[in-house]
Amino acid sequence: MRKRLAQFRKLGRTPEHKWAMLRNMVTSLIKHERIETTLPKAKELRHLADKVVGYAKKGDVHAKQLALRVVREKPVVTKLFEVLGPRYEDRDGGYTRVMKLSRPRHGDNAPMAVIEYVDRPGEIRAARVPEKRKQRYFNNLGEVLENAGIKSVEG
Repeated sequence: MRKRLAQFRKLGRTPEHKWAMLRNMVTSLIKHERIETTLPKAKELRHLADKVVGYAKKGDVHAKQLALRVVREKPVVTKLFEVLGPRYEDRDGGYTRVMKLSRPRHGDNAPMAVIEYVDRPGEIRAARVPEKRKQRYFNNLGEVLENAGIKSVEG
């Protein structure tokens, strides 16, 4: 009988230390929008970072209180709600990207990765456009073309 199937990675730390480390990492990720860490830490951080952006998308007082429980600095929470929340209003999840680096860490040969927010200026690889954004732009395309004096060709 296999138990504890749905648990997260332990990362070789006590639960308190792991939680403190993830809170620090998500604060740094929001501040810099891209950080370099080990692959297991990046994969574990992805869940918490996506949840915090979900709070920012809601934008109400309760969501801000929940975000303040996780994020350590108030100016970073302000950035989360004023910059990242509106940026991802069209995207239904998948706000972060984890990319493996080709070289492991020099000292202990640990696999390294970069975790970053998608749709940010200066990102390494462009993200796919969310479906909601596509629909919003293409629904108004006919009106915009008519206002510009371009007639649509319909068969």
